[in-house]
Amino acid sequence: MSDLVSDDSGKKGFSRRNFLKSIGTTAVATAATQVQQAAAQLEKANPEQPLGPGVVPVKLRVNGKELNLALEPRVTLLDALRNHTDLTGAKEVCDRGTCGACTMLLDGKPIYACMLLALEAQGHEITTVEGLARDGQLSPVQQAFLEEDALMCGYCTPGFVMSVTALLRDNPHPTGEAVRHACSGNLCRCGTYPRILKAALRAGGATATSKMEVINYGDLA
Repeated sequence: MSDLVSDDSGKKGFSRRNFLKSIGTTAVATAATQVQQAAAQLEKANPEQPLGPGVVPVKLRVNGKELNLALEPRVTLLDALRNHTDLTGAKEVCDRGTCGACTMLLDGKPIYACMLLALEAQGHEITTVEGLARDGQLSPVQQAFLEEDALMCGYCTPGFVMSVTALLRDNPHPTGEAVRHACSGNLCRCGTYPRILKAALRAGGATATSKMEVINYGDLA
């Protein structure tokens, strides 16, 4: 069918098809202009530019030292330290923020390092289990875990040590209930919870009030 039609006078005009095409073209052009204007406004409101997909410079402050790394934006804090430095104390187990084996401190607060991008950790103070000892001396929490034999395979131990360390910084003399709450995000597949409780209380200058208190700590498993 021709895009042009003739009326009785022999004059040619636009067909319905051409009319609809012109409307569609105008609508698309208008929409495109509106999108471009909206994008320009968003760019002004948010000056940050997308990063990646290649490596970008990342500066982390870990255990009091500056680390300059080159990482893809998708790399987590856990993978950044384990794969790009010699800080392998935090362990990768679930990689889904459920087991606590990767626990580190971010500005003194315990976090799952597998759930935080290295980029997001910039500008914060990061502490790993390697940063607890001073001048070759174990921290009180590390020493208590050693003395109470609060580990079996040891794979989850760094995460527990970091959680207990964070607890004692806020609460130097915790109760058994406080320890259970602080460590509720850490899992020990070997089941050494009672000894972890004793170690945490020992580091806080206390002891379990009863054998039942120690046994009940196993409820976290």
